[in-house]
Amino acid sequence: QVQLLESGGGLVQAGGSLRLSCETSGRARNSYAIGWFRQAPGKERDFVAVISWSGGDIYYADSVKGRFTISRDNAKNTVYLQMNSLKPEDTAVYYCAADLWGVRREPFEYDYWGQGTQVTVSS
Repeated sequence: QVQLLESGGGLVQAGGSLRLSCETSGRARNSYAIGWFRQAPGKERDFVAVISWSGGDIYYADSVKGRFTISRDNAKNTVYLQMNSLKPEDTAVYYCAADLWGVRREPFEYDYWGQGTQVTVSS
């Protein structure tokens, strides 16, 4: 079992920045990838970024490349998503999730999910 808790969401103006955190805990085997996803009202849950346990494998959705940065501090059991140059279309609930078996991009491949944190970008 892995528990995940997101924090850091909020309201920001277009062009601004936010840093989301995903704190993990539990008794699953130690090494797993953490992905960030987002879901806007009436839309499907979309992949944003993923980072492997070692940090050696990182992937981003095309829509956030160059603006978002994913990182992790395993000593703190925390994964971060630094979001810069935010746009109104980035508005969504952001979720982090644990992938115990790979470094993947599809929501159905993830085993555990947090409750989400709201990010709202005003124009």
